[in-house]
Amino acid sequence: MSSSRKPRRVGVLGLGTMGGLIARALVEAGHTVIGHDPVPAARARLRRNGGRALKSNAEVARSAEVLISSLPSAAALHAVVTELQAAGAPATRQLLIETSTLPLADKLAAATALRRQGRAMVDAPISGTATPTPKQVWVMYLSGSVAACREAAVLASAFTLSAPRIGPLGDGTKLKLAANHLVAIYNVAYAELVTLCRRMGLDPAVALQHIGHSPYIGTGAMRLRVPFMIARQYEPATMKMVLWQKDMQVIGDMARAVHCPTPLLDACRPIYTAALAMGLAEADTAATAEVLARMAGDEG
Repeated sequence: MSSSRKPRRVGVLGLGTMGGLIARALVEAGHTVIGHDPVPAARARLRRNGGRALKSNAEVARSAEVLISSLPSAAALHAVVTELQAAGAPATRQLLIETSTLPLADKLAAATALRRQGRAMVDAPISGTATPTPKQVWVMYLSGSVAACREAAVLASAFTLSAPRIGPLGDGTKLKLAANHLVAIYNVAYAELVTLCRRMGLDPAVALQHIGHSPYIGTGAMRLRVPFMIARQYEPATMKMVLWQKDMQVIGDMARAVHCPTPLLDACRPIYTAALAMGLAEADTAATAEVLARMAGDEG
């Protein structure tokens, strides 16, 4: 590790699917990693991966130089901010890199509260799914002050392909919502493609082979999700259907707030809702294909 990327004492707040991968990658990059999660299994995973699990987020904040949060909800973010307040003011300015996909208003409110505590926040959602090799595919959308984003980018090099600064605080979340809006539509479009191929008597693997790598219409999302659909096996999930519903809600709320029509997103919503009704909450979002299969009369 070069002097510009010297080992740091990093606190990870939230050790779920994404937070756990971040923590593991930081350990592998030579950083000292401490963290907290309310779920015992998540804390145990951190210990197995070479990190140290502490009893609370406040304890992590008091022990770390820099913090990274990966949280499931706005309520969890606000709870963490409250805990950090209880931890007391840091001896020197402490940076929190907030990676969750949450409503913009909640992110901005958290940043304001943290500023009063003597902490700076970078809004830094991650574009990417659960993968054992995040450094090969994750892109982190950094937004905030130039100096804070520069500091965050150095640390993010341990677990992202790239971490560009998008703009002022909040622009990272805006870009992530735009990206997830597209993915929500892609998932259903690919499910429709697979179902159409099957109904025509064409092996969807042929479509994946010749369309998935097309420079014109092929995408990484297609190459990731269509194999799930072909195999009709949706676990382990790269993005769980139940978590994706949260993102869909956040995108929809933002679109309504800015008076943006979203006819394609609106058309996709019932497919995701139907997947939950079919008991596919823990399945990958590629399981939208099972909804369309049932609609086509193909129970598999």
